[in-house]
Amino acid sequence: METNPQHNIYQEESIDIKKYFFKFLFNWYWFAIALGIALSIAYMVNRYSEPTYTISSSVIIGNNEVEAGSINALISELGMNRRRLRSEVVNEITILKSYSLAKQAIEQLDFGVTYVSVGRREIAESKIYHTNPFIVIPDSSIKQQNRYPIYVKILSKTHFLLEINDQYNIKQEMKFGETFKHNNFNFKIVLSDPENFKFEDKLSNKYYFYFNNKNSLIKQYQAKLNVVPNEERGSILTLRITGFVPEKMAVYLNKLSEVYIQSDLNEKNKQAQNTINFIDEQLKIILDSLNRVERRLQDFRTANQILDLGQKGNMLFENLNLMQKSKLETEINDRYYDYIENYLLEKTNQEPIINPTSLNITNPSLESLVKNYNEKLLNLNRIKAYTNKLTANIKILQQELNLLKEGLNEKVKTGKNLNHINQEQINKELLEIEKEISKLPQNERNLINIKREYELNNDLYTFLLEKRAEAGIAKASNISNNKVLDPAMPENIRMLSPKRSKNYTLALILGLGFPALIILIVDFLNTKIENKKDIERNTNIPIIATIGHNEVHNDIPVYIDPKSSIAESFRTLRTNLQYVLHNEDKNTIMLTSTISGEGKTFAAINLATILAMANKKTLLIGFDLRKPSIHKMFETPNDIGVSTMLIGQNKYDDIIKPTHIENLWIAPSGPVPPNPAELIETKATENFFVYTKEHFDFIIIDTPPVAIVTDALLLGKYSDTNIFIIRQKYSSKHVLEFINKISHENRLKKINILVNDIKIKKYYGYEYGYGYGYGYGYGYNYYSKDKGKIKL
Repeated sequence: METNPQHNIYQEESIDIKKYFFKFLFNWYWFAIALGIALSIAYMVNRYSEPTYTISSSVIIGNNEVEAGSINALISELGMNRRRLRSEVVNEITILKSYSLAKQAIEQLDFGVTYVSVGRREIAESKIYHTNPFIVIPDSSIKQQNRYPIYVKILSKTHFLLEINDQYNIKQEMKFGETFKHNNFNFKIVLSDPENFKFEDKLSNKYYFYFNNKNSLIKQYQAKLNVVPNEERGSILTLRITGFVPEKMAVYLNKLSEVYIQSDLNEKNKQAQNTINFIDEQLKIILDSLNRVERRLQDFRTANQILDLGQKGNMLFENLNLMQKSKLETEINDRYYDYIENYLLEKTNQEPIINPTSLNITNPSLESLVKNYNEKLLNLNRIKAYTNKLTANIKILQQELNLLKEGLNEKVKTGKNLNHINQEQINKELLEIEKEISKLPQNERNLINIKREYELNNDLYTFLLEKRAEAGIAKASNISNNKVLDPAMPENIRMLSPKRSKNYTLALILGLGFPALIILIVDFLNTKIENKKDIERNTNIPIIATIGHNEVHNDIPVYIDPKSSIAESFRTLRTNLQYVLHNEDKNTIMLTSTISGEGKTFAAINLATILAMANKKTLLIGFDLRKPSIHKMFETPNDIGVSTMLIGQNKYDDIIKPTHIENLWIAPSGPVPPNPAELIETKATENFFVYTKEHFDFIIIDTPPVAIVTDALLLGKYSDTNIFIIRQKYSSKHVLEFINKISHENRLKKINILVNDIKIKKYYGYEYGYGYGYGYGYGYNYYSKDKGKIKL
């Protein structure tokens, strides 16, 4: 019978779902154990792990409306300010996540002490905020030991038990409001709401608290904060933080937003404050001059008894006053230009420039430069205030400020030149008016000069007072460019962990998946033949029968317990052999295997015995000349045998010995020769088989493993059929590749496979319960004992 030479045990094969279903079903207890452990762990995690929450708020940055028709509006329409907005967003994120801003927020909050509620049996703990029944008031003049738990058990409305374990070993009963003093601690504990406090004697009355290190706390909250820009609306930032106490997280986020907006407002107010400071300095100078001139005017009128000017003098004085106002404007311009020049000379000056419109200076190009400069300086100062790193944005802003300074310098020079031209023209007109005044009487001329100086200072003083009031109003009306869109609210929290349903789902998956994975891995790595399909997938050589596991604990179970299931297995083999041998002349059967331990000798003895029990004259020949064993099972001497017969020392009748089993004779192997293969190739072997075929109905040949030595291949020409023994869970799948090779090369004829040592399990029932030996039209059923009866 030919077989496919290309059979490969590594060929791709479909997944046998039914096989694995029964494997899993047979190992159900591993799934139950793993599932129980996984669900228990999930329950413990869900029950005793401290919940982690996340909460968020949102702010709008750069909340400035762009004036319609302005160049900024045009740029916006063209989409050219997107990069600028993106840069501003990055800057604002840097500020929000800065240490300095977190420090300002923490310093305004009562986060110095952390309170923890201890659960029942002291297994579960949870941090609390504003729900703690007591408040710890530390002595701010003494540094407390940080992060050291101090336990408090409320005993009554007036007393509590204080415990500090480990190195301190402190345990004392105290009154609420009483100060506790120690080398590393100094504080007192008071009830949060003594009027409404109701004491209940229960296990949950135990708490502990610890003092926080401010620097560590700031870094902790700084690291927790996550700021994400809105993808669609880049001017909206979402602030998100995770933690254990939702109320505390909401308070921190809202305070951080408040500090952030206030910091932006403070920077904006600097410009208005600078204007106020500049005007105040000018007012001091003007006020002194005004007081002096006022006294002179009063003294002149008293001394000369003149109260006012004549008609012509009044007319000249009004003209003079108008020109003086014009001159005043140019002087204010001069002072402002001098102010900017001095400002630009101070390279380290980080204060915003006073806007020219606040002093009624009309210069649109200069005003635009100043406004642009102040905006960039404001951004730069805010970034530097909250980070120590020299970022790319800081470098860009510094370069832009330098360019704006150059532009301001040029504008100031141009403005001063134009202002000087105006002053020269005004001075010329003043000279003409003064010529006319010189024609007036002496007293009127003196009065006009004094009144002129007085009016000049008075107008300037009045003007500055107005501008100071306007600057004050502008400062009071300033609002931040940023505002809170959605504040953080504890009602909007989302639990991050433990995810209870997810944990149970994961436990279910792992509890079922882990044992399944182990079983699949073990099955994948297993190279042993497990079932019939392992043979059918990898060879076309027929399975002649299967032999069950020997439960009789005897080497010849078919004789000791002829009603056993293993005896019935050999009867099935005997029956199937009739369809292989076809006629009585072909009665020589050789049994071999690829390696030792697969049960070929056991199968040979029991096959010979079951044939003898069918009244067939049977000879069992021990041709395993290298490792004789048949004589041991029949307890016969091995001093003579096949080896001595082949070398001519003994005759056939000398080595063929009857056994205690009727119709069964054996020819033991005899002493181990030095050259078994050479002896088998002699003429004596052929003559011996001619003799035995004439005198016996069946000849059973036991040979050494064919994969180790060639003895079985040499004896193959004398056999009518050859049976390879494969042992379940012992023989490797590579055996089938070897058998295929032998069959393809025609080194043995009529090869059949006998599966030995079948241990039938429930989940293998569908595999081994039928079909073995189907190649010859016969299956087999094994028998079981039930109250002395044999059931088919």
